[in-house]
Amino acid sequence: MKNKAKNIMIQGTSSSAGKSLFVTGLCRLFAKKGWNIAPFKSQNMTRNAIILENNKKIAASQLIQAEAANIKANEYMNPILLIPNSDTGSRLVINGREDDELEAKKYHEEKKRLAPIVLEAYNRLEKERDLIIIEGAGSPAEINLREDDFVNMGLANMVDSSVILIADIERGGVFASIYGTVKILDDFDSNRIKAFIINKFRGDRNILKPGIDELERRLNIPCLGVLPYVEFDIEEEDSLFSGKKGKRIEDKSRREREYDRLAEFINSNIDIEKLMNIIGVG
Repeated sequence: MKNKAKNIMIQGTSSSAGKSLFVTGLCRLFAKKGWNIAPFKSQNMTRNAIILENNKKIAASQLIQAEAANIKANEYMNPILLIPNSDTGSRLVINGREDDELEAKKYHEEKKRLAPIVLEAYNRLEKERDLIIIEGAGSPAEINLREDDFVNMGLANMVDSSVILIADIERGGVFASIYGTVKILDDFDSNRIKAFIINKFRGDRNILKPGIDELERRLNIPCLGVLPYVEFDIEEEDSLFSGKKGKRIEDKSRREREYDRLAEFINSNIDIEKLMNIIGVG
């Protein structure tokens, strides 16, 4: 019988904190290390959807992450897709098939029905892979959404995953955003956060060191690294650094070069050994 796959979950202190492209980079990085891996995002809200060969529909970001992992994308990598069609409503796509049009309030009432679907999709992926790299959505600090959650800490608990928290320093207040995110959660959830990352930094990293040292002391979790602001020619709706938004790059060899470049960038700026120890593969 196959052993349970390892996993790690990447969450952000806010939307567009850098989750999607970071997961893409990790997919390529671990694929190059020989791991049989897959990306997973339980729920994605985006107009940027892709139709797969089997006519199933998923978010483009999971297709890109799968390509970076050197595997074929499938609908179980993004079981719940919300395609906005108004300020308050979206088309609901479940496991690649359009299901219904829902207003925001109605969608929240549907969460109990959708959670088992998410878990089943994850379990399908897990049977075929050694490592699942999970992307959260929005921020776990949205405690008004914690009940019936299956996208952030709710999902981490469902699949027993450790969490790495990413914060975007360009938004300002990076230390407060990390500290506040961890501290607003109850202990059961916050104990899953094993490290944090600061991204989009411009300037001398030594300037950040006193703040990082103090944050590590107060939270008793390490900083895995500081990612400088660098542009990558990879389309993402949830951009780390400056991932491109819009039409997907048609030249596959060019995409492959960018995946490799992104993986090397992460490898050079993140404590990979510490990350692997958190995952349990160190």
